[in-house]
Amino acid sequence: MSYRILVCALWAAFPFAAAAGTVFVTNERAGMLTAIDTRTDKVVGAYRAGTRPRGIAVSPDGKRVFLAVSHFRGEVTRDPDGVLEIDAATGRIVRRHAAGTDPEGIDLSPDGKQFYVANEDAGTATAVDVGSGRATGTFVTGTEPEGIGASPDGRYVLVTAETSSTVTVIDLRARKVVANVFVGTRPRAVRFTPDSAQAWVTAEIAGTIDVIDMKTLRAGKRIQLARKDHPCGLVFSPDGKRLYVATGRGNSVNVIDVRARRVLKDIAVGQRPWWLALTPDGRKLYVANGLSNSVSAIDTATDRVVATIKVADGPWGVAAR
Repeated sequence: MSYRILVCALWAAFPFAAAAGTVFVTNERAGMLTAIDTRTDKVVGAYRAGTRPRGIAVSPDGKRVFLAVSHFRGEVTRDPDGVLEIDAATGRIVRRHAAGTDPEGIDLSPDGKQFYVANEDAGTATAVDVGSGRATGTFVTGTEPEGIGASPDGRYVLVTAETSSTVTVIDLRARKVVANVFVGTRPRAVRFTPDSAQAWVTAEIAGTIDVIDMKTLRAGKRIQLARKDHPCGLVFSPDGKRLYVATGRGNSVNVIDVRARRVLKDIAVGQRPWWLALTPDGRKLYVANGLSNSVSAIDTATDRVVATIKVADGPWGVAAR
């Protein structure tokens, strides 16, 4: 029995968990979506999710999961690039939304009424109205956009561009690009502080984190990580006092004191951690280990790995509800 047939059989036996307490993981190479119960740290569902699922976001009410799906170069497929809207309770595809070519990073507006996706090959970002499925705006970004983040106050969307080493600032009120901010080499992810005052950006090759002041739209103090670290995903604790950073080839997660802007702890996880997500209460952190085909669960009270969960090939994105 092939791995994918086995996964489908498991899907029939184990439906997705209830409305809360679930972590969703995209498996890029397997083309799968995995669901993990955060109470037991067990896989409770796996589902075929189109080609090359990467970016993932969960709606504020926890009822929908949005996946950016695209293709490996040279791959022949009948499935178009776009965003899959999935019922979080059943794993069924509700709608396929159009986007630009090679969509990668995705985020939702605070009210969940729009999603924003970075289209890597197109060099654009697209805003889509969830209700109608219609694009409400397309914005030119830097070269090869990847990460994307919407501010909690609903004012801005920021897009990292790995080749041009820039962050494009989109003003949603003005509906236009208002700045391009230079940051460290190969920026990956961007996340806002809970008060929307700052945006923090990882730079993989530079091994740095840049802090953008949203009043001036300029990068300020740069945090230099250890030589082994090549940061990718990042997430703030609910109170904004801590930042968790996946270090990529560093095979660990950095815990950073936001006020002091220094690393408090380095937690070893699997190989090549890409993206990560906190449970809504901030008590557990889940990290996708891209080369280990596993997810590390970390207790944030002790900063220790409490479970290592095997998933399908190529775990990439993580989102929690």
